[in-house]
Amino acid sequence: MRDSEIIEYIKTHNLIGLKAGEFRTTFLEIWMVVVNDRIFARSWGFAEKSWYNTFLSDSNGQLKCGETVFNIKAVIPDDLIKISEQINNAYLEKYDSGSNSKYAHGIIKQKHIEKTMEFIITE
Repeated sequence: MRDSEIIEYIKTHNLIGLKAGEFRTTFLEIWMVVVNDRIFARSWGFAEKSWYNTFLSDSNGQLKCGETVFNIKAVIPDDLIKISEQINNAYLEKYDSGSNSKYAHGIIKQKHIEKTMEFIITE
């Protein structure tokens, strides 16, 4: 799978597998969005052992698209303030329907915007 195929997979699938850090053994399925061919996710929960907090201390991880696994580096986007509105819109476009609607509108609130990570494919 090439980078463009990974981007397309994330655009067209609601749940993407994420493994944060080098020591996690299982994948957590979370919401992800694509903006300008960049991959983003926001933490819903604020637990100390969340994927977000794990990435703050160990930026290495993996994405699982179908059965294919890719290594990633997680970073806080340098341009988060500038790109936040586009990420908000991407979340609403992708997830604002049915029972997801409540969560789609929740994840664009400031406390979740502050927990935005970008995932960069490293191989």
